[in-house]
Amino acid sequence: MSDPLDTFLLAGRSWRSRLIVGTGKYASDAEMVAAIQASGAEIVTVALRRVEVRPGQPSLLDSLRGFALLPNTAGCYTVEDALRTARLGRELGLSDFVKLEVIADPKTLLPEAEATLAAAKILVKEGFVVLPYTNDDPIMARKLEDAGCAAVMPLAAPIGSGLGIRNPYNLRMILETVKVPVIVDAGVGTASDAAVVMELGCHGVLMNTAIAGAKHPVQMAQAMRLGVEAGRLAFLAGRIPRKLYGSASSPESGLIG
Repeated sequence: MSDPLDTFLLAGRSWRSRLIVGTGKYASDAEMVAAIQASGAEIVTVALRRVEVRPGQPSLLDSLRGFALLPNTAGCYTVEDALRTARLGRELGLSDFVKLEVIADPKTLLPEAEATLAAAKILVKEGFVVLPYTNDDPIMARKLEDAGCAAVMPLAAPIGSGLGIRNPYNLRMILETVKVPVIVDAGVGTASDAAVVMELGCHGVLMNTAIAGAKHPVQMAQAMRLGVEAGRLAFLAGRIPRKLYGSASSPESGLIG
C-alpha cells in the first residue's frame, strides 16, 4: 500500500484515497455499494438528476451514508442548467462541493469549455467548491484555476470510452501549469490506466464506467484501488531514466578472476 502519511489534500481537507468513484450504471444498489467499498474511495460522485428525494421513500442517498458526496451536474448542456442543478444540490443539503459538467454534445460528451468556465465563475462567487470537468488544455486549466476552482479535472479520453490515456503530454503540461490538484476524469478503462495517471504525477483519478461496466465490478474496483496506489507509490519512488541500451544490473567491479 502507499504511504498512509501521503494524503490527498482537496479544498483544505485531507483524504486517504486518491480514487473518486461514481454511482451510476450498476446492476443494483447493493452491487454499487460493494464496489465502492472495494475501491477504498472516500468521495463518491452522484448525478443530481438521478436523485429523487420523497418523504418516506427510499433514495439513492440512503445507500451512500458514510461516504463524502460530490454532487455533479451531469446531463447539463448550458450554463443555466448547470447552475440550476448545482443550486438544487445545495438546497437538498448534499454538499457545497460540485463536480461541474457542461457538455458540448450528446455524442462525444466532451466538455463545453467556455460554458464551463462561465458557470465556474458564478458558482465560485456563490461559495461552491467547484471541481470542473474539462478538456486536456493547459490554458483552460489555468483559466479555471484563476476563476477559483478547487481542482481541475481534465479528461484522459471521452467519457465512458475506456480508451485510456490518449495524451499524457497534455496532462503533464497541465500539472506544470496549475497549482491546484489535477484529477483525471473520464476515459480510464482498466487498472493499468489508473496507474499511468498516477505515475504522471496527477493527484487523483475519478471513474465510473470502468468499474460499473466491468464484467465483475467489485473485482475491478479493487483492481483500480491497487492501480492507483501502485501508480502513486511509483511516482514517489521515481522511475529510472529511459536508455537506448541496457546496463548490467550487477556491479562490474570486483568480479572474480
